Amino acid sequence: MNKLPDISIVIPVLNEGPNLNELINRCLKVCHDMSRQFELILVDDGSTDNSTDIINKAAEENSGKIIGILLNRNYGQHSAIMAGFSNASGSIVVTLDADLQNPPEEIPKLIEKIEEGFDVVGCVREDRADTLFRRAVSFLINQIVRMCTGVMMHDYGCMLRAYSRTIVDVMLLCKERSTFIPVLANSFAKNTTEIKVKHSVRNAGDSKYNIWKLIKLQFDLLTCMTTTPLRILSILGVGVSVAGFGLGFYIIVMRLIYGSAWSLEGVFTLFAILFVFIGFQFIGMGLLGEYIGRIYNDVRNRPRYFVQNIVGKKTQEIETGDELQ
Repeated sequence: MNKLPDISIVIPVLNEGPNLNELINRCLKVCHDMSRQFELILVDDGSTDNSTDIINKAAEENSGKIIGILLNRNYGQHSAIMAGFSNASGSIVVTLDADLQNPPEEIPKLIEKIEEGFDVVGCVREDRADTLFRRAVSFLINQIVRMCTGVMMHDYGCMLRAYSRTIVDVMLLCKERSTFIPVLANSFAKNTTEIKVKHSVRNAGDSKYNIWKLIKLQFDLLTCMTTTPLRILSILGVGVSVAGFGLGFYIIVMRLIYGSAWSLEGVFTLFAILFVFIGFQFIGMGLLGEYIGRIYNDVRNRPRYFVQNIVGKKTQEIETGDELQ
């Protein structure tokens, strides 16, 4: 009888043929050095190069240690990771990109943190080996997302992360199609931490995220994880409306003091009325957005709460007449 693995490593793969053999060898070495039961789950996200063949060969040569999951087309990185989660058996689940920019040798550091009692361990890329433009955009997006979601993380783009089994199980209960795993995990986690990890230059292949995909990813993140933009619209509407009322009151007072000539024969008054009506429109749109947001939250069908443990509850025991005598 095969023992269940302690560690599952989930790696989404998209056209990473030049990196895959080295990635697999390095991951296997790291896992063997830890002397732990493990499984390496490679999820082929619709690759069009030789990645599928490499995964098939590796799974055949390392039966029980390497699992290949072949998706019929490209569904996106986070969907591929969720497919890997669905087939992971380990009590600790690690995610890792296939481009080797995050060294697999960093995995033991994440495992140690999970075993200290953390539910989620994130990573911050140290001496990031990316262009200045990419780092600047990433920093800006991270700041915006942190403000909108309330999840205090410093590097959303680093997919080298570790999750406890309970967090993975509760994430699998969430049925929405668009999701962002780091934020989703932190929304259920009680104890989270981040560690610094090395970051290397990509030696082979091309990044799968160009500037437009990065922008789309961040819009997906904001719209699928928070209704904050809708609330900002409501607040903006109230502000514009209040400004319109204030301007109108000021114009009325000044007109009584200086006469109609001061207000340019009613031009300022028209502006004040316009501000008020624009404010009402924003408020209406914001309220409509609030209702849409509530519908959206219900449609996602996420668990209302997550019970980590129950203590002090005893199972009901049936006492017999003989035991009472």
